[in-house]
Amino acid sequence: MNTITDDACLLYTGADWDYALIKRAHDAIERIAVDEMGLDPYPSQVEVISSEQMLDAYSSMGMPLFYRHWSFGKHFARDEMYYRKGMTGLAYEIVINSNPCLCYIMEENTMTMQTLVMAHAAFGHSHFFKNNHLFKSWTDAEGILDYLDFAKSYVAQCEERYGRWEVERVLDAAHALMSHGVHRYPRRQPLNLVQEMQRKRDRARYEEQTFNDLWRTLPRRGDEDEEPGAQDVSARHQALGLPEENLLYFLEKRAPKLEHWQREILRIVRMVSQYFYPQKQTKVMNEGCATSVHYHIMNRLYETGQVTEGAFMEFLHQHTNVVFQPEFDDPRFSGINPYALGFNILQDLKRMCLAPTAEDRRWFPDIAGNGDFLGTWKHAWAEYRDESFILQFLGPKVMRDMRLFAVHDDAAEPHLKVEAIHDDAGYREVRRALSAQYDLARHEPDIQVVDVDLAGDRKLILEHRAQDGRLLEEKDARRVLQHLANLWGYAVRLYEVDARTDTVINEFVDVEPTQP
Repeated sequence: MNTITDDACLLYTGADWDYALIKRAHDAIERIAVDEMGLDPYPSQVEVISSEQMLDAYSSMGMPLFYRHWSFGKHFARDEMYYRKGMTGLAYEIVINSNPCLCYIMEENTMTMQTLVMAHAAFGHSHFFKNNHLFKSWTDAEGILDYLDFAKSYVAQCEERYGRWEVERVLDAAHALMSHGVHRYPRRQPLNLVQEMQRKRDRARYEEQTFNDLWRTLPRRGDEDEEPGAQDVSARHQALGLPEENLLYFLEKRAPKLEHWQREILRIVRMVSQYFYPQKQTKVMNEGCATSVHYHIMNRLYETGQVTEGAFMEFLHQHTNVVFQPEFDDPRFSGINPYALGFNILQDLKRMCLAPTAEDRRWFPDIAGNGDFLGTWKHAWAEYRDESFILQFLGPKVMRDMRLFAVHDDAAEPHLKVEAIHDDAGYREVRRALSAQYDLARHEPDIQVVDVDLAGDRKLILEHRAQDGRLLEEKDARRVLQHLANLWGYAVRLYEVDARTDTVINEFVDVEPTQP
């Protein structure tokens, strides 16, 4: 690699920082990240915030500005109590997927930590946000901040006009359905603020056109006694766009009793949910990318004489904490650390590219010995999500180093059975099993609107396609169905269907809307 021209000049000494030092460190990081590594991040905007501001950002999903909701205050009070009592720490940074990329760093950080988190967030995360195909397909970094500002002001205006209780009731229901408010296939719509404001004005003047479409599907008076045929059902489904997995989208467009402002609030929550959808699928890759980038940059800063040995030791201490993985029988174990897993896989790819073994050449013939670990990294960051990344790049060495194994967990059996150990067949089974754990389809229930009984009581019919016999928890499901019924305005019924046999295995009888 090329040596930076001013490599003999220390960026800083000591723990204290000021804005001039932060700017100097940022420029040095940028030279390594862009000129040496060839990263392509968004322009960065670094802002220093207090611990209270960091807690506030925590409480509102990490967003810099957001509408008001009681749940955010509850989260703030809880997190602040834990922090003040020393029961939990705070993140060193928060980064926003926007253009420019907003990087919030804590004022309590030392100068070494400020350097580390800028490398991690302003260049590692930012490159991933800009180049990963999921973020490019589902999110709009150009418009998200303007849209959040619009959302905040719009909800505040609704509170003034219709009352805080009415707005809160809609937001409560929308938040309950938030995980079912995304299009799982790309339907990218740029968040154009001018268009959003025009739609708000249009909705204030007119009822949704789909409202009329809904009632036009009702039987004509002369046909009320006729038995609807399969052709009528098919036409109804086509007119209503059924089946529909995006519940918030369906309610926004089709719910017959919602006011125009309520539809707009559903759209706001839906757009926020869509914004976070890629992040839910790339936790391991995103953190692995940022951790590998900061590790590479901090090592280069040390190699080129720009940080002291003391600063480098501080960095190593913090980095080790970030990628620490407790053993399965350790009281601190709470699952696999995404920072550790992502970082270890990427470092293993670097080793394969530069110094492969015979095992590497057998498992990864296209990667082993190619000499271009940065190109391999960038390809992985751009083209994969967690599930496919692990399935494609998790190698035997990482499985051995992390002591991964697979067990067969059957609720009907009194004991767990180890079914995959460290041999070729076991490696493949461990990789498959671990990859499946990051498949959102295994964690979020597949619930779709499948029919609306327009000819009768306008009952909304939903279907949950249960995987491996896993049914919804009854108490929580009924609460969410109640929110759904309140938005729809009529009764809601949910069938749970075995995904393999299409047989009904459970039913939630009609949930009626409650009066506001």
